[in-house]
Amino acid sequence: MTEKERLLEIRKNMKKKKPSFRRVESWRYVRVKDSWRKARGIDSQTRMKTKSGVKSPSIGYRTPKKIRGLHPSGYEEVRVEMLSDLQNLNPQKHALKISRRLGAKKRIELIDYAQKRNFKILNIGITQREMEEYDAMLESSIEGLDEEDESLDEEDFEESFDEEDIEDED
Repeated sequence: MTEKERLLEIRKNMKKKKPSFRRVESWRYVRVKDSWRKARGIDSQTRMKTKSGVKSPSIGYRTPKKIRGLHPSGYEEVRVEMLSDLQNLNPQKHALKISRRLGAKKRIELIDYAQKRNFKILNIGITQREMEEYDAMLESSIEGLDEEDESLDEEDFEESFDEEDIEDED
């Protein structure tokens, strides 16, 4: 186990033990929102950090410096918008997050390019197996449409429209 993997495991265990820091008495009043605010009361048990007070954020909850900011997989996250963004990146070190502003056409092109170069894509959206199932479903539906088109004859088409019916509608 490398040092990076060991530190990632330590961070994972630390996150399990870390309490959810809630604003004091947010559970008591609707008007007091849940997001953390520092306790400032003169007699506040939380401010004085007594046992009965709510846990407050402190430096002791911080993760190891070498892995701070890394994705749980151990890769450094990089946001990508175009192919030129991939030029200076290393597949062993960086994982890609594709911009959500990208359309389907450019997104597919970017995903293909990244997968050929063995990049890990964090927000591809669906698994490889689901993509294969979706492609198979599309191909089968296209083949079904082609068979229906061939079954229609020109005679059937002409019989369905009579000249008299068209004149009556006018």
